[in-house]
Amino acid sequence: MFMRVQSQLPGGIVYPELAGNRVLITGLRPTLGVDIARAMADHGARLALHTPKLTEDVAELIAFLAQTADETKHFDDDLADPDAAIKFAQGPAIQAFGGLDTAINLIAFSADEIAGRATPHDIEDLVAQKLAVPMLMGRVLANRMRLTLAPGLLLNVVTLPAITNGRDAALNCLVRTALAAVTRGEATEWADQGIRINAVGPPDVTMGLGQSSDTASHVSEADIAALTLYLASDKAQGLSGHVFDPKGLAAGGMLPSYI
Repeated sequence: MFMRVQSQLPGGIVYPELAGNRVLITGLRPTLGVDIARAMADHGARLALHTPKLTEDVAELIAFLAQTADETKHFDDDLADPDAAIKFAQGPAIQAFGGLDTAINLIAFSADEIAGRATPHDIEDLVAQKLAVPMLMGRVLANRMRLTLAPGLLLNVVTLPAITNGRDAALNCLVRTALAAVTRGEATEWADQGIRINAVGPPDVTMGLGQSSDTASHVSEADIAALTLYLASDKAQGLSGHVFDPKGLAAGGMLPSYI
């Protein structure tokens, strides 16, 4: 299922400094985050992988990543509850490798979750609900990075279904705005500790006016993986508090736009 193609890292750039990095990825599943995890594994990182549940496909994915990762550990804790998520961040997430250099939270809005959210208040509630747990986990992880004198990167990756109507566009804009506010606030809070906090958000649909909705709103996972490698590398040490739009980066594009 997960066939390896050598020498095809997203963006075509190798970052030797990522070898041995301790990387946590939460929310990984065969349909989300595979390119990100593969890119980190191909750089020889040590991967602490959280998946919503252990299935046959997930087991195959973990075995696939273990082929090149320096080390892999797997967790399938239920992180939907804030208290459980905090306990996971305080315990297994940090203890896996004695600390972390990079933490990546994968946050997907599904079509089922969006269905029936007819009013702005309904949409705001959904956005707040989806961002609450990764924000709480991020604070715990950032604090542990501070205590262990291991400044690193916290990256929240938010994906939405393709835009097909006005409600989808409104959700897209609301998520992007909320994510920007949270990211800037948290980055300011931890800046003095050398901890960088960034996000990958849904693209700015206003930049795609005149295109089809699918074209305007589509960002491939390879694009996100290329950005993740860049942000985790030494080249991005000065970047924090931004929400990035990585569209086209995997094909060798310039540093993506951000807000």
